[in-house]
Amino acid sequence: MLRTALRNVFAHKTRLLMTALAITLGVAFVCGTLVFGDTVAQALRGASAKSFKDVAVSVQAESQQNTDDEANNTRTTALTSELVDKVRAVPGVTSVHAIVDGAATLAAKDGRPLNADNSWQNLAINYAPDTPNTDRDSRFPLSAGRAPTTSDEMALDRRTAEKAGYAIGDVVRFAVQGPTLTKKLVGIVTTDDPRVTAGGSLALFDTGTAQQLFLQAGRFDELAIGSAPGTDNHELTSRIRALLPAEGITVTSGAQLANEQAQLIAESTKALTRMLLAFAGLALFVGVFVIANTFTMLIAQRSRETALLRAVGASRRQVVRAVLTEAGLLGLGASATGIALGIGIASAMRPILNAGGAGLPDGPLVISTDALLRSLLVGVGVTVLAAWLPARKAAKVAPVEALTTVDLTPPRRSLVLRNSLGALFTGVGLLTMLYVSTRKNGADSNLEAAALGCALMLTGMIVIAPLLSRPLVRLAGAATTRLFGVSGKLAKENALRNPRRTAATASALMIGLTLITSLSVTGSSMNAALKTAAVAGLTADYKVSISGAATIDPALAAKVAQVPGVAESVPVASAALVARGKGATLTGADPQLLAKVSSLRFSSGSLADLGPGRIALSDRLAKDTGLSKGDTFQGTVGGSRNKKELTVVAVYRQTRAFGGAIGTMDDVLPHAFVTGKLDSILVRAASDRNASGLEQDIRQALGNSPLLRVQNQDQLTKEQSGEGDAMLNMMYGLLGMTVVIAVFGVINTLAMSVFERTREIGLLRAIGLDNRGVKQMVRLESVVISLFGTALGIGTGIFLAWACGSLSTSTLPQYETVLPWARLALLLLLGPAIGVLAALWPARRAARLNMLRAIGAQ
Repeated sequence: MLRTALRNVFAHKTRLLMTALAITLGVAFVCGTLVFGDTVAQALRGASAKSFKDVAVSVQAESQQNTDDEANNTRTTALTSELVDKVRAVPGVTSVHAIVDGAATLAAKDGRPLNADNSWQNLAINYAPDTPNTDRDSRFPLSAGRAPTTSDEMALDRRTAEKAGYAIGDVVRFAVQGPTLTKKLVGIVTTDDPRVTAGGSLALFDTGTAQQLFLQAGRFDELAIGSAPGTDNHELTSRIRALLPAEGITVTSGAQLANEQAQLIAESTKALTRMLLAFAGLALFVGVFVIANTFTMLIAQRSRETALLRAVGASRRQVVRAVLTEAGLLGLGASATGIALGIGIASAMRPILNAGGAGLPDGPLVISTDALLRSLLVGVGVTVLAAWLPARKAAKVAPVEALTTVDLTPPRRSLVLRNSLGALFTGVGLLTMLYVSTRKNGADSNLEAAALGCALMLTGMIVIAPLLSRPLVRLAGAATTRLFGVSGKLAKENALRNPRRTAATASALMIGLTLITSLSVTGSSMNAALKTAAVAGLTADYKVSISGAATIDPALAAKVAQVPGVAESVPVASAALVARGKGATLTGADPQLLAKVSSLRFSSGSLADLGPGRIALSDRLAKDTGLSKGDTFQGTVGGSRNKKELTVVAVYRQTRAFGGAIGTMDDVLPHAFVTGKLDSILVRAASDRNASGLEQDIRQALGNSPLLRVQNQDQLTKEQSGEGDAMLNMMYGLLGMTVVIAVFGVINTLAMSVFERTREIGLLRAIGLDNRGVKQMVRLESVVISLFGTALGIGTGIFLAWACGSLSTSTLPQYETVLPWARLALLLLLGPAIGVLAALWPARRAARLNMLRAIGAQ
C-alpha cells in the first residue's frame, strides 16, 4: 500500500500541482512569520544588549515637580552632583555617565518639522564623558566632528543628520517646549539605541545645556555605571544602593535591566507574530477546501482502481492509510518548498517594512529548528486532516465496483442532513448577530458573542453552500445561456452537476471575500465616523497646538489675533473634572468667542448661559451622572483638593473637539492639566481672506517652532484616519493570500473536472462544438463558480460588518454603517476576473484534447 501511495503521488503530480501550491503558500506564510518574528526579536535584543553592554549598574531617578520654581514649571530629581561624585568614588567603578533625558524636535534643513507627530521618539541627551578627565562618551562614538562643549553647540546621530540634511557646521533649528532654538552642529555620532533605530532622532548637548533645557542645574535623570573586569556587579549594586536615598531612586544591575528590556521586546514582537499567524491560519483554512476537493475528485476518478485493491485483499483501513500516506507525502514535499519560500519572505520583510519607516534594527536571519518543525508539522498535519474524510469515502468503495465501468454516474448522496445542519448553524449565527446588533458597547461579553456569531454564521454558510448553489448558479447560468448560447448552458449544467464540489470550490473564495468585505465596510464606516468626530461641532478654520505633551502660553493667543486675516483667535484650555464619581475633560474658553468657532447642538441651554461656576455637560456625561439643566453638584476640577460647587446650565451633544463638559476660562485655566497653560488656539479667518494662506503667517507669528501644529479641518480629519488606512491596507495584503489560494482551488477543480469529462468533451467535439466553444464552456463554468463564491462572500461580509458595527457606538456615537460602493463594485468585478484567470490553463487543456482519443478514454 505504501508503494501504491507513492505511485499515486507521481502518477497524478500534475493534478496535485495546484493543491501543492496552496499548501506551499500557507506554509510559507507560517514559516515566514515565525522566522521573521525570531529575527526581529533577536535583532532588538542584540541592539538592547549592546546599549547595556558597558552598564554594570543603572541608577534611575523619578521626576518631580520643582516646588521652588512652580512658575517656570521645571522638574527636578533626587539625583544630585554630590551623589554622582560619591558613586564615582566607590571601589570597582570605572566610569559614570550622569545622564539628563529630554526630548527635542528638529526642523530639517529645508524647514519642515522632523518626526513632529511622534515627538516622544525625538530623544535629547547630554554628552557625558566616561570620566572627568576625558572628552569621550563611549555610548556615542563620534563619526565626524567633535563633542559639544558649550551652550551654543550640539551633536546629532548619523541617521538624524542624514534625514534632516545637516552637515558639520550647519545651524540646527529645534524646539524643546517653547520657542525655536538654534545651535551649531559640531559633531555626528553613531548609536545602536533601539529607540533611535526604530525611527526616532537623537540630539546631544553638553551637560550644562541639557540641564538648562530639560531639568535643573546639578540634577540628573540616570547614572549608567561601568565596572572594572572581575567586579561582582551584584555586590557593587548593593554598595551603590546603600549610598543613595531610599525614595525617588531605583538601583538596578545592568544585567537585570537588559533582561527586563529583552522580556519587553519579546512581548512586543509576540503581538505582531500572533497577528501574522492568525492570517496564516486563515490562509491554511482556505487551503483545506482545496486539498479536500482535490482528494475527493481523485478518489472519485480512481474508484475502479480502489475497488480492484479491495478485490485483491486490501482492507478498508489499508485504503484509508494509503490515501492519508499520499496526502502526507504531498504535504511533506509542499511544506519543504513552503519553508524555503517562507525563509525568503522573512528575509525580505525587514527591508520592506524599513522602507515604510518601521526602523527595525539590522541583524542576522534567525532560522530556528523550532520554527522549521512547527511549519512542517502544520503543513503535513493540515494536508492529512483535509484528506481524512475523502479517505474514509475511498474505504467505502465496494470490491464489486471493479466490475463496473467508470462511465456510470456515481450515486448522488443525500444533502438533507448537511442542509439541516447548515440551516441550524446559519440560523443560530444569524440570531446571535442580530442580538449583537442591539448591543451598544464593546464589553467583553458582547465581543465574545460577536466572535461566536461570526464563526457560526460563516460555518453555516459553508455547510449550506450546496443548497444555495442551485438558485444562485441557475441565476448566473440564465445570463450565460442568454449571452453565450450552448456554451453558457453547458457551463451552467456542469456547475450544477455536483453541488458539493461547486460549493467547496466557491467556499474557499467566499471565506477570503467575506473577510475582505467586512474589513472594507468596517474600515470605511470607522473612517467616516472618525472624520466626522474630528471636526464635529467645530467651525474654526485652524486649530493651533503643540506636538506631544507640550502646551501653549496664553500670551500667544494675542499674537495669533494680530495676524492679518485672522477674525477670531480663541484660546482653549482643559482640566480634569469629576462629577458624581464620573471623570471627564472640562474644556475652558470664553463663551462668546467659542460660539464664533463652534456649532454645538444643545438640547437645553446655550453657551450664553455659561459663567463662573456654571458649566455645560455633554449628553453622555449628563446621562452617566443623572444630571440635567438646573442641577447643582459638588465637583472637583483639576484635582481632588479643588472641590467646587457647579451648576449645569446647558446640555449639548458630545463631540471629540470639546470633551465632556465646557466651562469658562477663569474656572479652567488655574486648574488646567498644565497649570496656566492652553491646549490649543482655535482660529477663524476673516471672510475676505483666503483661509489657506493663513497657516504660514500663523507659524511665523509664533516663531515657526518644529513643534507647532497649525491644522485645518482636512488635516484634522486625515490625522484621525491616517493610521487606520495604513492598517487596513496591510490587512488587505494579508487577506489577499486567502484569495490567491482560492484561485488555485478554482484552477485545480476545473483542471481535474476537464480530466474527469475527457470522453464527454470528445463527444461534444464530435457533434460540432469547436475549440472556441470548449474554451468558452470551461471559462464560463469558472466564472459561474467564482460569481457564486463572490456573491456569498460580499453578502455575508456586509451583514457581519453591519451587525458588529453597533459595538462602536458607545465610544464613537457618529458611527454608522457606510458601504464603500466603489470598493464593493471592484470586489464584485473580481469574481468574473478570477473566473477568467483561473480557467486559462484548464480551458486551453480542454481545447487541445484529441477528439478520437478523448472518446475512447476510460
